[in-house]
Amino acid sequence: MEQGHDLSKPCGTVPCRLQAFCNASPFRLRDLTSRSTKQKLKADFEAYLDGFSPNVQEILDKFKFRNQIDTMIEADILGAVIEKFISPNINLSPNPIYKDDEKTMIRLPGLDNHGMGTIFEELIRRFNEENNEEAGEHWTPRDVVELMADLVFLPVADKITDATYSCYDGACGTGGMLTVAQDRLQTLAARRGKSVSIHLFGQEINPETFAICKADMLLKGDGD
Repeated sequence: MEQGHDLSKPCGTVPCRLQAFCNASPFRLRDLTSRSTKQKLKADFEAYLDGFSPNVQEILDKFKFRNQIDTMIEADILGAVIEKFISPNINLSPNPIYKDDEKTMIRLPGLDNHGMGTIFEELIRRFNEENNEEAGEHWTPRDVVELMADLVFLPVADKITDATYSCYDGACGTGGMLTVAQDRLQTLAARRGKSVSIHLFGQEINPETFAICKADMLLKGDGD
């Protein structure tokens, strides 16, 4: 069954009314690196995951992430994986990390939808070498997406009005076409002095790919 959702739907929980998502557990991810035993780490990590709002729970479920916890605990790698995610040398946020307080020198660039799509394609290539010809099914190059957005919007650009628009992709993949279409419509509207709001809707048959799409939307703030 295809996964279909309004990608701008709020999570609906009381703590998250002003945020796209939240975590109500008593832990931060970096707190878990100091656990003395594997079982304590497992229990606290599961409590950390349970603390996320429902929209993040959906992402975790589609990745079947909890099914991997026992495997990582048995291999004694869960702590090492967590340390990778909190490393100061990587940035998984959509916002850049700067070298200086004035924010003039970027140390680590933000990870946008295009970058996430590139990473996803590379992971598919690495772990599915025998089916490498299928990698392109999950991601479309950015220049192709921008051309498609132009073909949709440029013929009707002068008809854009102050209004709310819905953008739907029936095979949304990691969501790149949706976000590029949103950016293009907003740019064309601004050039014409129009104010628009855009609601993104997407469907995707692959649950893991859809989870990547939804996660990217939430991180960019499009989940509220």
